[in-house]
Amino acid sequence: MSHLTAEKKANIFKTFGSAEQNTGSIEAQIAALTERINHISNHLKTNKKDFSSNRGLMQMVGRRKRLLQYLSHTNLTSYRALLEKLGLRK
Repeated sequence: MSHLTAEKKANIFKTFGSAEQNTGSIEAQIAALTERINHISNHLKTNKKDFSSNRGLMQMVGRRKRLLQYLSHTNLTSYRALLEKLGLRK
C-alpha cells in the first residue's frame, strides 16, 4: 500500500514538474522516488527484519541514482537546483 495519496503526488508533480500532469519530468520522478525512499527508510528503522522492503528500497535508490546521473549529464544547473531543494548530497 502506497503512502502517497493523490493529493501528495499532485503537489510533488506541481512543485517539481511545473504542472500536475507533467509526471514524466525527470525532476518530478526523482522527487517522488525521494519521498518513497524516505518513507521506507523510516519504516525499516522500526522493522529491521523486513528484508523484502529493504530490497525494494535498494532498487528505488538505484533507480534514483540512475535518474540523477542522467539529469547531471543533460542539465547540470537543474541537477544542482534539485539536489539543493531535496536536501540530497549534503
